[in-house]
This record gives sequence, structure tokens and C-alpha cells, in this order.
Amino acid sequence: MPKITYVDHAGTERTVEGSVGATVMETALRNNVPGIDAECGGACACATCHVYVADAWIDVVGKAQDMEQDMLDFASDVRENSRLSCQIKIAPNLDGLVVTTPSQQG
Repeated sequence: MPKITYVDHAGTERTVEGSVGATVMETALRNNVPGIDAECGGACACATCHVYVADAWIDVVGKAQDMEQDMLDFASDVRENSRLSCQIKIAPNLDGLVVTTPSQQG
């Protein structure tokens, strides 16, 4: 199972195992990772699962598609490496992925 590391805005790291096919958001919720609210439940209809993808992982994860990019307009402190965690599907090649949650969602 791929391991995902979630870093909160204060720098606390939590590494959990994710299931291939699940999303980074679903994995965070299943493991009670703070900082990901996921108000829409993963429908890409809010921006409350916003994360920053670590630089080393940007090319592997890929860029946000148009619908996700539109939703990121509602997120706070959007950066070049911003993604919605509900749109990142876990695959074997994401083992070791590191994402950071912003200081506030939405």
C-alpha cells in the first residue's frame, strides 16, 4: 500500500497507508488527518480539501484539470503546487507522496 505523508501548516507530519484507487482526501478522512475538511465529500464542488503537493511530486501527481482549477479559485492562499486532494487518485507510483495542508481551508 502506498504511504502518503500529510504535513500540517505547523510542520507536524502524519504518514498513513492509502489504498490504490482511493483519493488523497479519502485517505486523510479515514485516518483522521486534521486540516482536510472535505465539505463536499469529494465531488470537486468546494475547496476544503486543498493541499500543497511537495515539489518533488508535482510532475508525478500532475496538474489540476479545468474543473479543479475553477474550484481552486475559492481556496485560500493558492500556489503553483496547489491541488484538491479529492482529485488525486492514489496509485502505486505515489508511494511516498508528501502534501501539506494550508493554515485554513476554503
